[in-house]
Amino acid sequence: MDTGQPEPAREAERRLSTAIAIARLIGIMGIVYVHAWTGRTAEELSAVAFSGQAVFRTALGEIFGRSAVPLLGMISGWLVVSAATRQRYGAFLRGKARTILLPMLLWNAIAILLVGTAATFGDLKAPTPSSIGWTLNELVPLAHANDINVQMPFLRDLFVCMILAPLLVRASTAWLALVASIVVVWSVSGVHVPLLLRPQILLFFTAGIAARRFGVAERVARWPVALCAVPFVVLVAPRLWTALLGNMFFDSHPQGMAAFDIAFRLTSAVLFWRVAWALAGSRVADRLRGIERYGFLAFCDHLVLLWLFGPVIGLATGAMGAALYPAYLLVQPLLVLAVTIVLGRALIAVSPTAARVLSGGRLGR
Repeated sequence: MDTGQPEPAREAERRLSTAIAIARLIGIMGIVYVHAWTGRTAEELSAVAFSGQAVFRTALGEIFGRSAVPLLGMISGWLVVSAATRQRYGAFLRGKARTILLPMLLWNAIAILLVGTAATFGDLKAPTPSSIGWTLNELVPLAHANDINVQMPFLRDLFVCMILAPLLVRASTAWLALVASIVVVWSVSGVHVPLLLRPQILLFFTAGIAARRFGVAERVARWPVALCAVPFVVLVAPRLWTALLGNMFFDSHPQGMAAFDIAFRLTSAVLFWRVAWALAGSRVADRLRGIERYGFLAFCDHLVLLWLFGPVIGLATGAMGAALYPAYLLVQPLLVLAVTIVLGRALIAVSPTAARVLSGGRLGR
């Protein structure tokens, strides 16, 4: 069908859309490395922080996982511009509640039911319901992050960003810069205001709106991959070192580490966006885009899967320190994705409505 656009323009638009899908998939798979099953307690992990396998795990989490929040936050800001300017506020907010808040609530309830039950009546070492307050916070993380689905505060904070989105997309560049500056100061200060559990998300969301306004995504796509990698390579070594030192170092230098974290996350987001753009022009682009439709479901279900099935597979591979553990660690995102695809297809077959709701509208349509 003739859209009125010249062929090169349609091709550029298609590649941009594909790159966004691939970048989201990269970010979500990177999060799995951050939350990967280790079979060790926090105290045990701290005691072996500089062992070879611990360094390998930290490297995977920092290299692939640190790009996730800025990538997903900026992409959300970039994409929201059209909807927030086109739709009435009430309809816009209802749509975001249906595709962000409702899946968050349902998956948190599923996590409490399945993981909590397995921990209460089985051998699983996991958080269990301890009070009404704990349960309510697990459903909707208002005061602090979840204990089971630790990734869900991103959706909670993203919805807050969506509440502000119609104002932000219409704001002048000066106002966007002011909002970003306030959020940077807030993030670095360490002041806890429950409006946002992770104020960085609003920073990256605002940056995504600005990036669309000024065509930053397209400009970065024209840069050489090596150029995009330089800032990341410069910052990754100190980032790994401080991550290995653990909370003691972070607690001793909170403001400096918060500022460094923002800089590192931004450099990693630039690099992986450029990688996503390159992949969008490759032969695997269509396959990756097809897989990405399961990405949101994987974001929501991956910790439930890791809590329940991580220890089961670990019986064969062993926990961190065992000879087979590095191979298991390396493939955990792929295992999560494979199970999620099977789950998604089963939901589509049994109940397209359930598939649509649990996937935030990505499946079952």
